[in-house]
Amino acid sequence: MNSLLHNELMRFFLLFVLFTFVSFTIQAVEPWKTLNLWPGKAPDEKGDIGSEAPRPHRPGQKKVIRIGNVSTPTLAIFKPSKPNGTSIIICPGGGYNILAWDLEGTEVADWLNSFGVTAIVLKYRVPRRKDREKHAAPLQDAQRAIGMVRHNSKTWGIDPNKIGILGFSAGGHLSATAMTNYEKRTYPLIDKVDQTSCRPDFGVLVYPAYLVDNETKTQLAPEVSITRNTPPAIFIHAGDDRITADGSVQMWLAMRRAGVPSELHVFTNGGHGYGLRPSEDPVSKWPKLVEDWMKRSEIIK
Repeated sequence: MNSLLHNELMRFFLLFVLFTFVSFTIQAVEPWKTLNLWPGKAPDEKGDIGSEAPRPHRPGQKKVIRIGNVSTPTLAIFKPSKPNGTSIIICPGGGYNILAWDLEGTEVADWLNSFGVTAIVLKYRVPRRKDREKHAAPLQDAQRAIGMVRHNSKTWGIDPNKIGILGFSAGGHLSATAMTNYEKRTYPLIDKVDQTSCRPDFGVLVYPAYLVDNETKTQLAPEVSITRNTPPAIFIHAGDDRITADGSVQMWLAMRRAGVPSELHVFTNGGHGYGLRPSEDPVSKWPKLVEDWMKRSEIIK
């Protein structure tokens, strides 16, 4: 009888531990708050995009939540248990056609939370809008997002001078355009949020796309114009990436010439679209490089 009681108690304890772990894991990836980016319809929207929905996996694709047809941009805010005041707006990639929501969004937020950074995942508009530059609508969303985070910094427990932007692939290009197009909003001002600076304080660009011309690979895209006031950044890329690492190299060179302190890491192998998911390639250790850079740069303590 004592043995049976002991076994039942152990079974109950194990189930309790498992339930607690699963509950914690689920809570860890749930946003603290999700907000619509715009008070009404987003600027220049024509209402000709279908309903927002995840895209099904195609044969051979890695398991990723791919969100398409975004017409109502949002901010999903993930707060760490011990915030250090630094915040980062995350721009998932997806070729400006979809958003790799977990691979390059919520999983990244969970990592940033682990060392005290408040993470904000930006659900920007996709796919590309007809008769507009691929990044035109997303840049409006990014500018609005940075202004909104800074405007609410006191309420959200964020340092208004330590707001960064982190992007992957097309999201890396979006981050680069936000870093270099902050002096003037690309949409009519709406409210007090738009009277707040939309300049990010630093950038993290992971395998960014579309930064150079397709022919020579030496000229930066016209929307990426570097000055001495461009915020500092760290670049992560693989040499065998189908999206050429020349973009990261050329932007880093331009920033160095302008006197902007930045850091560049180009690995031999690694490909594209790895996010935070580990592999045998050394490039998958990039999160530690970024965290160390943030500490050296006094972005975090």
